Amino acid sequence: MAAPDRIDGITREIGRRLRTARSAAGLTLADLAGRSELSEGFLSRLERGHASASIANLIRLADVLGLGLHELFADPAAPARTEIAVHRGGDAPQEVTSAGYRWRHLAGGAPLDRLEVFHLVFPRREAMPTMVSHPGQEHCYVLSGEVLFHVGNRRHRLGAGDGILIDSALPHRAENAGDGEAHVLMTVSSAAEAPAPVEWWQLPAAGGAHDNEEETR
Repeated sequence: MAAPDRIDGITREIGRRLRTARSAAGLTLADLAGRSELSEGFLSRLERGHASASIANLIRLADVLGLGLHELFADPAAPARTEIAVHRGGDAPQEVTSAGYRWRHLAGGAPLDRLEVFHLVFPRREAMPTMVSHPGQEHCYVLSGEVLFHVGNRRHRLGAGDGILIDSALPHRAENAGDGEAHVLMTVSSAAEAPAPVEWWQLPAAGGAHDNEEETR
């Protein structure tokens, strides 16, 4: 797990990049709050590095600001496309604690990369609060625990060793369905036909079909 000072540094850098993008777009905090449906107070704390955001909130903010999610994490000195990247069990990759779950960005995300890899940790009885939709595909592999994946109007209950590959354009989210922590390795690809890196995270999908969901095991 990343040291607290490293996590604080990551949180501050994300806040700085969001503030820079907001200023470049000519938006006030109130403007951004209205467009993202997040509170002005939360956004102020986020920009100052005093709060962390979930992937869902970062998706929403990146969309409003015209950013790719990779732009919030990419090392400015890193090459445009990753040739080789190794991470080991003893390393301390970026880890951000957020409401509902924790997540670490493990690999990918350079401007010309087509893949990004994340490690998601769902505490007991916690869930992603919103459905999301974006171009490309993603694969989620359950490392431990039990996770319920909502995809369109279907639910898929997966345990350790199970995985699911989905068209990311379908509204989707995940939640812990077990008695303890659940760990998921998530790999996301951008759309193959995209001529350039795409901003593949979009706003949460409108509406929902939870009442008509069918569950598979």
